[in-house]
Amino acid sequence: MANSAKPVYDSANNRVSAITELKELGKYRYLLGQLVRRDILTRYKRSVLGVAWTMLNPLGTMLILTFVFSNFFKTEVPHFPVYILSGLLVWNYFSQATNAAISGLVWGGSLLKRIYIPNTVFGVSAIGTALVNLVISVVPLVIVMLVDKAPFYWSMLFLPVAILILTAFTLGFALFISSLAVFFPDVGEMYQVVLTAWMYLTPIIYPETLIAPNLLPYFRINPMYWMVKIYRLPVFEGRVPTWQEFLPALGWGLGMLVVGWLYFTSKSEEYAYRV
Repeated sequence: MANSAKPVYDSANNRVSAITELKELGKYRYLLGQLVRRDILTRYKRSVLGVAWTMLNPLGTMLILTFVFSNFFKTEVPHFPVYILSGLLVWNYFSQATNAAISGLVWGGSLLKRIYIPNTVFGVSAIGTALVNLVISVVPLVIVMLVDKAPFYWSMLFLPVAILILTAFTLGFALFISSLAVFFPDVGEMYQVVLTAWMYLTPIIYPETLIAPNLLPYFRINPMYWMVKIYRLPVFEGRVPTWQEFLPALGWGLGMLVVGWLYFTSKSEEYAYRV
C-alpha cells in the first residue's frame, strides 16, 4: 500500500490577502465564538463578584472622579456622573479590546505554529469580548441616570451607530498595534504608557469647557475625541451628532479599520515565526 503524504501547512507559501482573510474568518466563526466564550468565562470564573465587576469597576471610578472634580475643581456640569461614566465606558471598551488583541496574538503564537487559523481571529475575538462587557456596562449607566435624575432621550437610539463606528476604529487599531507588538516586543509595554497619556488627552474625566479655545483644534486631531463625543452626545446632551461631529468619527472609524486590516494581513505570513 502506497504511503500517502500528509499535507503540511507552510505559512510562507500561503500568503493571505485582506479579502481572503475576511472569507477565512467567516469560515472559522465557530472558533471565534468559542474564543469569546472562553475569555468571558475565564475572566469571571474566579471572581467573587463575577459579571458584577464589569459594572462596579467603571461605577467606582466614576464616583471617585465625580468627588474630585466636584469638590476640588468646582465643576458645574449638570449630571456630571453621567458625563464621566458615558466617557469611561467608551474608553474602557477601547483599552480593553486593544490590550486583549496584543496579548492574544503574542500568546497565541504557539497555536499558529501548529495549525492553520486566520490570524485576525485573535483581534476580532478581543473585540467580541469587549463588546459583551460594554453592553453589560450600560446597566450602571442607566442606574446612575436614574439616581441622578438625568433625563432619558430618544436620541439614545443612536447609540448602536456610535458603538458600530467605535468598534470599527477599535478593531482597526487593535490589529495595527498587535501586529507591531509581534515585531517589536517593547510595543506592548510602551502601549500602557501611551494609553494613560491618551486618556488624559481626551475629554473623558474633565469637561471639554476646561480646554483652552486655542488648544481645542489640537484635541480634535485625537480620534478618541470624536469616538467619545458621538457616544456621549445622545446620552448627555440629548441630541444626535451633527454632520460636522459625525463625519470625523466615521472617517476615523472606517479609515482605521481599512489601514489596520491591510497592514495586519500584509504581515500575516510572518507571525508564526515571530511570536
